[in-house]
Amino acid sequence: MKTYKTYLSTQNYSKSTITSYNNTKAIFADWCNANDTNPETIDYKTILLYIKYLQGNNNSQKTIKHKLGSLKIYFNYLVSESYRADNPIENMRIKGVKRTVTYNLLEPDELEDLYYSFESENIADIYHRLCAKRNKVIVGLLVYQGLNTTELIHLELEDLQLYKGKIYIKSSVRSNSRTLELKSWQIIELLEYTKEIREQIAQRNKVESNRLFVPNNARLGNTVQHIFKKLKKTNHKVKNVHQLRASVITNWLKQYNLRKVQILAGHKYISSTERYLQDDLEALHDMINNFHPIQ
Repeated sequence: MKTYKTYLSTQNYSKSTITSYNNTKAIFADWCNANDTNPETIDYKTILLYIKYLQGNNNSQKTIKHKLGSLKIYFNYLVSESYRADNPIENMRIKGVKRTVTYNLLEPDELEDLYYSFESENIADIYHRLCAKRNKVIVGLLVYQGLNTTELIHLELEDLQLYKGKIYIKSSVRSNSRTLELKSWQIIELLEYTKEIREQIAQRNKVESNRLFVPNNARLGNTVQHIFKKLKKTNHKVKNVHQLRASVITNWLKQYNLRKVQILAGHKYISSTERYLQDDLEALHDMINNFHPIQ
């Protein structure tokens, strides 16, 4: 069995973070012991009492959010080592701390409309039509998989797993690798692109590359900017790649638990995913009073 410190080390946390998280765990364990419970059996309602205890000690909402964030990781450790069957606070959300994500987010139907409204057929010039088909494939990866420009640039042909309906996204300094599901219509578009369109564009530009999208690097960045000029005509709310990615992640959080969304988004740390959560400390405060009213 791994110790908690060893577990944190395998998750690539820094030494200072490991020390901080271990201290938070120790304080929580002491509170559990004083209140006739323990981290391996404590339930959601009793954890609300712990939050009330933190509030009573004049901790700021930001501090409480940080402490609960580290406890989520501790509970993940207990689950991974089979000390618990679940993480009781996995979906607990805290309000009162300003969200980092402040984009004007798009709903799923708005994102999908960007894809279906992107014109790629009725274009007279053959080469421009080929580029439009390529660009529509890019739009699909933006609105369904939430990729960013760097990830688009580094995609290679071998990353496609079309027979499985999936695409592999490599890790980077700032993100973890992951394998994402493709929509059925994306698979059809990608098959056409890789079998026919890509080669014609490569020949036209005299490019030899294993990268999925050609031309690549700086020119692909310009292509993405061109794509967004078109997308803004479809929906005036559209701003940039970061906004679309934030929209995709936020919509995922309405469907899946925090840990799964962390994996889908490629976030190295759960705190990065938590930035996209809808805040509700007021609702949490009401729940504390409902479950444990002040006598």
